[in-house]
Amino acid sequence: QMAASFFISQNRIGMILLATASLVAGLGTAHANTHEANNLLEMPLEKLLNLEVSTASKFSQASVDAPSFVTVVTASDIKVFGWRTLADILASMPGLYVSSDSNYSYLGGRGFARAGDYNTRFLLLVDGVRSNDGLYDQASIGREFIVDVNLIDRVEYVPGSSSSIYGSNAFFGVINVITKNANQVPRPHGAIEIGSEGERKASARMSIRDENGAQLLLAATTFRRKGEDQYYPEFNTPGNNAGVAQGLDYERGGNVFVKGSMGPFAFSLMHNERERGIPTASYEQTFNDPRSGTKDTQTIASLAYQTELDSQTTVLARLSWGQQEYAGRYAYSAPDLLNVEGSKSAWAGTELSLLTSRWRNHKVLAGLEFQRDYKRDQFGEEEYPGGSLDAPTFSNDVQRFPLMNARHPGSRAGVYLQDEIALRENLLANVGVRYDHNSESSGAISPRVALIYKMTPATTFKAILGSAFRAPNGYELFYNTPGAGGQKANRDLTAERIRSRELILEQQLPDNSRLVVSAFLNKISNLISLTKDPADNLLVFRNSEGATGKGLEVQYEKNWAQGAKIRASQSWQKTSDNATGERAANSPLSLSKLNLSLPFWHNKVTAGLEARYTGARKTLAGSMEGFWVANATVLSAQLFDQVELSFIIYNLFNKHYADPGAQEHVQDAIPQPGRSYRLTASRSF
Repeated sequence: QMAASFFISQNRIGMILLATASLVAGLGTAHANTHEANNLLEMPLEKLLNLEVSTASKFSQASVDAPSFVTVVTASDIKVFGWRTLADILASMPGLYVSSDSNYSYLGGRGFARAGDYNTRFLLLVDGVRSNDGLYDQASIGREFIVDVNLIDRVEYVPGSSSSIYGSNAFFGVINVITKNANQVPRPHGAIEIGSEGERKASARMSIRDENGAQLLLAATTFRRKGEDQYYPEFNTPGNNAGVAQGLDYERGGNVFVKGSMGPFAFSLMHNERERGIPTASYEQTFNDPRSGTKDTQTIASLAYQTELDSQTTVLARLSWGQQEYAGRYAYSAPDLLNVEGSKSAWAGTELSLLTSRWRNHKVLAGLEFQRDYKRDQFGEEEYPGGSLDAPTFSNDVQRFPLMNARHPGSRAGVYLQDEIALRENLLANVGVRYDHNSESSGAISPRVALIYKMTPATTFKAILGSAFRAPNGYELFYNTPGAGGQKANRDLTAERIRSRELILEQQLPDNSRLVVSAFLNKISNLISLTKDPADNLLVFRNSEGATGKGLEVQYEKNWAQGAKIRASQSWQKTSDNATGERAANSPLSLSKLNLSLPFWHNKVTAGLEARYTGARKTLAGSMEGFWVANATVLSAQLFDQVELSFIIYNLFNKHYADPGAQEHVQDAIPQPGRSYRLTASRSF
């Protein structure tokens, strides 16, 4: 009865969304015109409905054969809908939702998002290379993400447990950002953007190619946003500027991107910096103090060698290196007292894998990985007077009071084996297992079994069982800052586990459309959660009893030969705490999404409409209602020679909404931005 009433109460939203999709599908043919904005649209229609994907199994395969339902977002989608960050892209995907604390963006999946985890339960790859850092295991998805979104060719999202081939952090899913190469940038290209809240951005990219096939892509981006003054009623007192944080919503930074290939070798170098104000006065800071802010810097380099031993066997060897630095200024009530803290992590890794189809009806993948986190440093001190984000130490006449100096290098290693078995012409089995060892936790075995049954050429049924783990990271184990608003270490943490079950039905429909229905059940144990110890009022990470999540996802998509495209999804989900049986905080009961693009005016202009509904959520102290947010784009392609213009309105109807605050916030709900705009002009030379 409870499940039935829950489904009926939430089903109205899904019915409205699917009815809208059907109505638009009927109108789309009449309004669609030829659109050449992306080479994916030049593919045969049957391939559009069955794209090749590479993330689910670590090798290229038809999406219908993958041991998951893989959601793919293309460069054309990013352009049409005006997405500014990876967080915007992920928020459009079924089952995912993003919240913000006005500093970082946090990703939730299938009804689960915990405060303080820095997206550690998602593995984020860039061209197959791990980008979660070595200290926090953070998957950065906001402006601090290492690649500018205009350099993304496609994003593949694989929901569900994937530790069987990826190891730790592939807990709720794997996100693989596949970047453009030099062949996709045939001419030098520059772009400028202006927008509300003082937003400015400039980018440039160019490519070099030779007759032997060697290629190199170079790109750079710089951005800044002044932001708006933020009002928080929790601080509405005369001594706190009537609750208005002035000039603390700023954000600025930039990135550099280099990618190339020569014969069997491929290499890349990525670097990003972002500086952000803190308007929320988190961690019991003094409200409206202009010294509060954070800075994030990340660099990743990789070198890969791939060759065919024979027509049936491929070997991949890859070396990678990464570095992440964080610096934070936290202002407190003592006159001019500044808590300056930071971290530095650096890691080097290697992967060796072999893919072979030498045995009949088998495609076998075997590999091993090793990563040495040779630097995982956390440090902090109280300083008088305040200093700079660029360094936590100052001149000799400044008094310094050390708070933390933790240095704990670590390592992780894993070996995996996977076999895709053609049991019959219409029946595949994908079986994989991986063993991981982490320097801070005991060994972990992660299996996954998937059956893919093609009942008819248009109907595919998938059944998936999997188990994944997440080892505690250096931040959760060793971070320790005493005093008001502080946090203490917990070296007794153990790895958290998830067991997942999923049933998927993929139905190809007439008129080049597809319907996907997915039901899932997740059981989590030893969940690592940020809590507040009532004995000393300090934050601390602890293993809890766990949680259980279950739900249903429905997605409909259609592509027209003339270039129009629609994707609509509806998710119903419920995540409960195993200890109390209560619904988890920041877990919406439903998610509804609609993305529609329509080219017109002789294929020179494309209009994009995005609408997202996030259902009611519990907060730490109460609850908040669900809300709709809509964005609209008018993309003018090549109105002039090699010139492209676009105009985007975000939060079209100026909806007032908020995201739940975490343990470190006084605010139970943190307001999100109202209506804003962006104008972009770009040119190829």
